[in-house]
Amino acid sequence: MVQKRETTEIRQQQIVDAAAILIFKYGSEHLTVKKIAEEVGISEAAIYRHFKSKKSIISFLLSYIEEVLLRDISPETVANEPVTLDSIEKIIRTHFSMIGMRKGISFQVIAEIISLGDRNLNKQASLTIDKYISRLKELLAAGVRDGAVRQDIDLDGSATLLFTLIQGLVNIWSLSEGRMQLIDKFTSLWLVYCEAVARR
Repeated sequence: MVQKRETTEIRQQQIVDAAAILIFKYGSEHLTVKKIAEEVGISEAAIYRHFKSKKSIISFLLSYIEEVLLRDISPETVANEPVTLDSIEKIIRTHFSMIGMRKGISFQVIAEIISLGDRNLNKQASLTIDKYISRLKELLAAGVRDGAVRQDIDLDGSATLLFTLIQGLVNIWSLSEGRMQLIDKFTSLWLVYCEAVARR
């Protein structure tokens, strides 16, 4: 059944949501405009009214993923209070809750897009990850400023390590099809991480 005509913004969101679902289910190499159109319930011609190519859909999807991931870990959520390791943990726990609601799609889609081997898309994905790590670095830097995190810490290395902890857990959780308790596993690893970064 063909859906009614929607606004450009709504239709674009439907298209990228469908692309994300299809990439997550079948892998990026099996993504086609025809399958996206079937998932949304519109014609291929309708897809091309909003995007000039499959690559432009994927690029738009990456931009959307970046926006969502950065919003999840925004330092603004603790802007009016001192940044402690507890407040950073709270932000990441909320982040994991959002990842769970999205079925872990964000990180998995980025990995799938990288597997396509497109130079421009890879560059965009790399910039997304860089911005994500920079946002984690901002949180840690605020922790240093407010006395919760060691002043002699390597902020770049610590932010990258935190990113790998988060991404690694999400990957394991996704492979377990949600059977692994994401928050429980994070809690034990967070204690280890805090031992390394906490101010004495």
